[in-house]
Amino acid sequence: MAIMAKIEAVLIADDASTFVTREIDGVELSFGGIEGDRHFGLFAKADSRQPMYKRGQEIMNRRQLSIVSVEELQGIAQRLGVETIKPEWLGANIVVSGAPELTKLPMGIRMILPSGGGLVCEGENEPCAGPGKQIANHYGDRSLTQQFIKHAGQSRGIVAYVERPGEIKPGDLVEIQI
Repeated sequence: MAIMAKIEAVLIADDASTFVTREIDGVELSFGGIEGDRHFGLFAKADSRQPMYKRGQEIMNRRQLSIVSVEELQGIAQRLGVETIKPEWLGANIVVSGAPELTKLPMGIRMILPSGGGLVCEGENEPCAGPGKQIANHYGDRSLTQQFIKHAGQSRGIVAYVERPGEIKPGDLVEIQI
């Protein structure tokens, strides 16, 4: 089974002082992800998401890319009672439409790009305080930090790694293989 989704935006976190991303025209994905992005690389340091390893130990980077769906962002905004949730506030690298339950897709699904590139889903990108603070700052309501954590579960998007390099750009149709 497959779902066809549209790439609405490609973003990069290339400012070392923040996880917030900015939109770019497109990019050639490499085995490390998006070159210049804060999550680029084949390896990463273990953190609170990998409690089985000592913090700071080198591990495989399975969180090279953060992918969100337009539909899920709209749902989060509605639950928070705000006008919009921008993908850059969440540090997203890829925004898709046509996948209203993107976050609920199982680990291991593949996203095949028209260029022949491929991504592998590593599961839900669980809500945390960083994006919540961005939303709270934008709307001037500190309570939105915790509300985001509470209301964005199972809808904040997924993380993925590059299985096969290839170009990705807005307008591309991606095949999500389930």
